[in-house]
Amino acid sequence: MLTYLEVTVGGEVHTGGDEDRTDVVCVGETMAMVAPEEPEPLEHARTFALRAGGAESNVAMYLAGLGHRTGWVSRLGDDPLGRRILSDVAAAGVDTSLVEIDHDAPTGVYFKDPAPGGTRVFYYRRGSAASLMSAKLLEPVLRRPPRVLHVTGITPALSLECDEMMSELIVDFRAKGTVISFDVNFRPGLWGPPVASARLVELARLADVVFVGLDEAQELWGVESPDELPPLLDGPGAIVVKNGAVGATVYFKDGTEFVPSLKVNVREPIGAGDAFAAGWLSGWLRGLPNGQCLRLGHLVASVALGSTADHQALPPWPLLQAALTASDTEWATLVAEGPGWTG
Repeated sequence: MLTYLEVTVGGEVHTGGDEDRTDVVCVGETMAMVAPEEPEPLEHARTFALRAGGAESNVAMYLAGLGHRTGWVSRLGDDPLGRRILSDVAAAGVDTSLVEIDHDAPTGVYFKDPAPGGTRVFYYRRGSAASLMSAKLLEPVLRRPPRVLHVTGITPALSLECDEMMSELIVDFRAKGTVISFDVNFRPGLWGPPVASARLVELARLADVVFVGLDEAQELWGVESPDELPPLLDGPGAIVVKNGAVGATVYFKDGTEFVPSLKVNVREPIGAGDAFAAGWLSGWLRGLPNGQCLRLGHLVASVALGSTADHQALPPWPLLQAALTASDTEWATLVAEGPGWTG
C-alpha cells in the first residue's frame, strides 16, 4: 500500500509534497447564487441570501480554508454582482488577481429551489462574461504553473470558446508538470448525455485525477458499479468515485480503497461534491495515506451538506485531524454535528 498517492505526469512521478509553488489554481465560472435562507421552495420563501456560487471557486475556497495557497481564474461582469463575487472569494483567502473583468458581458446568476424531493437550480447565464473565457486568460499562470490545475466538466458546456480552452489548458499545463484534476460535474441543463458523454470521457482520459459521482456516471455512460469506471476512463492516475451516503472509492495504479460516508443531517446537497474534491486534494497535497484523503473529502463534504450555502467555514484543523486518525470503528459512529463530529 502506498503511503500517499503517486501521479505520473509526462513520465515523472509527482506526489502531494513536491515543488514549492502555488498549490492549486482553479479555473471556471462563478455566478451570483440566490437561495432561500431556509431550505424551502423558492416560490414560498420570503428571505434570501446572495452568495458566490461556482464549482471551481468552491474548491479554491475550501482549499484555502485548509491552509493551501490557491488561486481562482475566471471572468466576471463589471457589475455589482461581479464585484460581490470577487470580494467574497478573495475574503476566503483565494488569490483572485487574475480574474478578468468584462465591461460588456454580465455576471451570471442562478437560483436554488430546495424541495423535499431534491434541489432544483435555475440558471441565467447565457452570454455571461465567463462564457467568453479562452486559454489566453491562463498565460500568466502558465509562466509559473501550480502543482495542481483543477477544472470541471461545466466549463466546456458554456461555449465553443470554453470547450476549446479546456483541451488546450490540459495539454499545456501537463507539459509543464502540473497535475490535472478534473471533476466530471455533469450538468444536464447545459448539455444532454449524447453530446456530453463523449466529450467528458475524452477530457477525463486526459486528466491525472478524476472525480465523478456514480449517479452521473450512470446517466452519462450507463455504468452500474464504480468498478466499471477505471477501464472506461483508462488514463488517470487516480479515479475517485463518490456514491452519496454509501461512501467513496479511489482507484489508483496499485489498487483501490473505499471509505464509507459520514452520517450527516443534510440541509442541502449542492456544493458537497466540490467540498469533497477540495478535501481529497488537500489530503493528497499533504501526503496523507489514501484512506485519509477519502476521509478528509467526506469531512469537508459533511460541512457543505449541513448548510444551504455552497461554501461554509471549516472547523479548526485539530477537529479534522482527530476524525482523520480515528479508528475504523470510531469513524463508523461519527455524526456531523455543529462545528465538528460526535460519535
